[in-house]
Amino acid sequence: MVKKIFKYKGKTLEELNAMSHVEVAKILPARQRRKIKRGFSDEEKHLLEKLKAKGTAKTHLRDMIVLPEMIGKTIKIHNGQKYQEVLIQEESIGCYLGELVLTRKRLTHGSAGVGATRSSASVSVR
Repeated sequence: MVKKIFKYKGKTLEELNAMSHVEVAKILPARQRRKIKRGFSDEEKHLLEKLKAKGTAKTHLRDMIVLPEMIGKTIKIHNGQKYQEVLIQEESIGCYLGELVLTRKRLTHGSAGVGATRSSASVSVR
């Protein structure tokens, strides 16, 4: 069984890692390209350094772009309430970290209780 080699816009992961941020930006979508062209903030640079040194990091930077050098690293991303651990995979190159962690829970409604309106009283209890 042959393992499928990951490619992003015709480039393998090794080729992407060998490229500089400016070269990677040329193959990313426009919004991400503009962010990289304007430069990273001090916090974003610090996050990249932490990932190179440790391989894991905690961050509030939901607007950071997933770069090829982050692949395989574990990042704890804040969702507004707590940090959620995410393993960065190849398919997430070019996404924002905030897209990987949801900020809202799925809404589930319970059944009608005592004192509910007449319309809900006609619904079967079983």
